Amino acid sequence: MMNDGPLSGIRIIDLTSVVSGPAAMSTLADQGANVIKVEPPSGDIMRRERNHGGNGLTPIFISCNRGKRSIAVDLKSDAGKSVLWKLLQDADVLAQNFRPGAIDRLGFSAEHVMEKHPSLIFLSISGVGDTGPYADKRVYDPVIQSLSGLADIQADPVSGKPRMVRTLIADKTTAIYAAQAVTAALFARSRDGRGRHVQLSMLDAVVSYLWPEGMAPFCNVAEDTRESRMSPHDMIYNTADGFITLGAISDREWRGVCDALEKPEWIDDPNFATPAARSQNRQLRLESVQAELDRFNTMDIIAKLEAADVPCAPVLKRRDVIDHPQVLNNQLVQQIHQPGIGEVRIARPAARFDDSPSAQMPPAPLLGQHSDQILAEIGYTERQRQSLFDTGAVLSSNSEPT
Repeated sequence: MMNDGPLSGIRIIDLTSVVSGPAAMSTLADQGANVIKVEPPSGDIMRRERNHGGNGLTPIFISCNRGKRSIAVDLKSDAGKSVLWKLLQDADVLAQNFRPGAIDRLGFSAEHVMEKHPSLIFLSISGVGDTGPYADKRVYDPVIQSLSGLADIQADPVSGKPRMVRTLIADKTTAIYAAQAVTAALFARSRDGRGRHVQLSMLDAVVSYLWPEGMAPFCNVAEDTRESRMSPHDMIYNTADGFITLGAISDREWRGVCDALEKPEWIDDPNFATPAARSQNRQLRLESVQAELDRFNTMDIIAKLEAADVPCAPVLKRRDVIDHPQVLNNQLVQQIHQPGIGEVRIARPAARFDDSPSAQMPPAPLLGQHSDQILAEIGYTERQRQSLFDTGAVLSSNSEPT
C-alpha cells in the first residue's frame, strides 16, 4: 500500500460501498492515507457487478478501491461490533454511506462514536439527505440526475425529452466533494484538535456542481421566468470522416474560425460580427459552421483551426483516448498488476505532488484479504482471530491472489 503522500499517517476506516464513498476514500488512499475497507461477509455490491471471473474484482471495484486493505466483518454480530470499535481506537476518519438511520441501528451513530473518539472525522454520505420526503428512498445515480436538473440540462433539443449523462456523474462528483471535505476537516483538526461530523448528499453535491452555468437562468430572482431554453447544440460537429468540437467565444477566435473555414465574409456579417450577434443567431451560426465542416477531413481542419488558435479537438472514441499523444505525455493511463486478474489499466491519480514521487499504484484487495493482518495489528491473538473466523464474525480469504 502507498505510504507516502500528503496524507501519510492518516488512518481511515471505510465502511462505504458502491461508488461515491469508495471513490472518495480511494482518492485519499492515492494521497497516502492508510485506508481499511470494512466490508460485510457478502462484500461490496460492486464486487458482483458485471463480474465474470467470480473473484470479486470487477473493473469498477478495482478503480474505486485500489490502495486499500480489506477486512470482512459481520457488523450485526457482537463480536463484529467489537472489531470495529477496536479499529476506531487509532483511526482519524470513519466514512459511511448507509441509508439514513442504518448506522445508528448498528450502534455507531456519529454522536455515539464521536463521544468515545472526539478527535475523529466522521463522514456521512447519503443520497438526498437524512431528512425530508425522499430521505428513505433507495437512491442511485440516475435518481440524482433526475432530481438535480441534470437530465433536463441534457434534454434533446428537438423533442425536449430529458436525457442522462452516460456515466456515474452524481456518484463521482460526490466523491470529489467528500474527499475535499475530509481533508478540510483534517486540516481544521490540526489547528484545534476537534473532530467533526461531515455530512453531504449526492443531491447536494450535484446541484452545487451544476449551479454556476447549469442553473444560471434562475440566478437573478427578479428575472426568474421558471423556464430556461435548452441548449440547441452539444458542440460536436461532423467532418467528412469523423467528429470534432470547436469553440469561438472572442472576436479573435471567431475570426480564426472564419479563416480556417475560408469564409472571410462572415467576419463582417451582421449576424456574426459581435459576440452578442453570434449568441442571438446561435442556431444560424452553428448550422453555417456545420455546412462548411462537411468539406474537410478531421485532421486537416484541426490543423487549420489550431494554426488560427481556435480551441478545438477531435472527438475520440474511448479506446483511442488511451493512445492519444497528450494522454501518453501525461502518463495518465497506467498498467498495474492486479492479483487475481493480471495486468489491468487504470487512470493515475489526477493530482500530483512534487514532494511525493509517483510510484506504482497498489491494487484493489480481495474480500477479506487482509482480515488476519488487520486483526493482528489491533491486538487480536492468533487464537482470538481463529475464533472470529470460525464463528463467521470475520471472514478471511483463504489464499493470497496471484
